[in-house]
Amino acid sequence: MASEQPLPPGPTLTIAQVVERTGLSHDTLRYYEKAGLIQRVGRTTGNQRRYEAADLAWLEFLIRLRETGMSIADMQRFAALRARGDATVPDRLAMLREHRADLADRIRALRRNAASLDDKIDHYERLLDRPGSDQLP
Repeated sequence: MASEQPLPPGPTLTIAQVVERTGLSHDTLRYYEKAGLIQRVGRTTGNQRRYEAADLAWLEFLIRLRETGMSIADMQRFAALRARGDATVPDRLAMLREHRADLADRIRALRRNAASLDDKIDHYERLLDRPGSDQLP
């Protein structure tokens, strides 16, 4: 998040303020709305979007889902379930558990890959430390 400062109670934020706080672009915010990831936000009489604290909290969660590799299609499915209310909590919980398990698998794979890179880095560092290593290309 670009800014982790809590919102004061009551006021709403402009799209520019949400962009600053979340790091999302104007286009991404509009896309998220069109894609059904966020509910239509309130608007001023001049038709400017006004985001509430709850909108910002939901956007922050969507960012976490996206950064952890959830597809837009799954995010849309999750958002649709959320919009249907508490009756969908078991389905949302199942989705999040499945996503968390997938994330844990990817983390394990990344750790294996990092260890492999570390081994190769160590190998090349040992080569450079050998006498005559100044002759290596």
